[in-house]
Amino acid sequence: MSKVAIIGAGAWGTALSLQAIRAGHHVALIARDEATASAVKASRENRRLPGYRLPDSLEVRHNLPSDADLLLWAIPTQHLRSSLLRLQPADGAIVVCAKGVEAKTGLLPLEVASEVSPSRPLAILTGPNFAHEVARGLPAAAVVASVNAGLREQVRAMLGTSTFRLYGNDDPIGAQLGGAAKNVIAIAAGAVIGAGLGENARAALVTRGLSELRRLGVALGGRAETVMGLSGLGDLLLTCTGPSSRNFSLGYALGRGAILSNILASRSEVTEGVLTAAALVARAGEIELPICRAVAELLAGVKTLDQAITQLLSRPQRDE
Repeated sequence: MSKVAIIGAGAWGTALSLQAIRAGHHVALIARDEATASAVKASRENRRLPGYRLPDSLEVRHNLPSDADLLLWAIPTQHLRSSLLRLQPADGAIVVCAKGVEAKTGLLPLEVASEVSPSRPLAILTGPNFAHEVARGLPAAAVVASVNAGLREQVRAMLGTSTFRLYGNDDPIGAQLGGAAKNVIAIAAGAVIGAGLGENARAALVTRGLSELRRLGVALGGRAETVMGLSGLGDLLLTCTGPSSRNFSLGYALGRGAILSNILASRSEVTEGVLTAAALVARAGEIELPICRAVAELLAGVKTLDQAITQLLSRPQRDE
């Protein structure tokens, strides 16, 4: 039996732990500190993913085991660097299970991991997945993207089941950009619905958002076909329509007139699109991303929602 270590005891890390056990492995879930690990061990439930009893076979700890065959790093992108530096894994491949752009540097998750742990085999696990559905074992699919074909196959073999289908991809740049940009576009989609602009407006915005994502992916070294797959179009559809999406619900609240700081203060989970928006736009440089730029300006308080909407609607008309 192989051993999988999952770093990050949030909702996604916990769901991945349940999936890895379902796939037949011994699993260690690594919490941020000893107190958190002890609380989860004692209750056999994680308040970040309530309603799911954790199997007795799940090992919960606050430090890395020395015998893990695979490390899944399910830490939000803004904390990825610090967690890698703190835990300092000795060896082995790392699969990053996070989406976004590091705000301070503009780096994608695998670029952060590569800076901290150079020469280590790296992959990104991404796609259209809500944690609570994966925890329940409902049908889902995801992408394992890496330039290392052996690592892609290892992850697929160790985590994949009949209800959690894993597809390999050798375009980690495109896969990561899909996971980052879709959160920003989902905030815009939520704001459209929250402001009462209708389903026609959401459909138009999501479609044009996909065009932005394709333009960004290709310009930064990814492939257009990756954008049209699970890590791009698939994730965009889920995040822009699913009521469980933290980014969509934040945009919806903004559309209803809520204040950003109040929304964030009421949440225990990270809403990645908030810090990703400005970092993604900065990384894009001169690439045309009107929706992403409008979201970044809205979140920064540079423009009101009405001004952002007016700006998008007044763009020159042209062929699609």
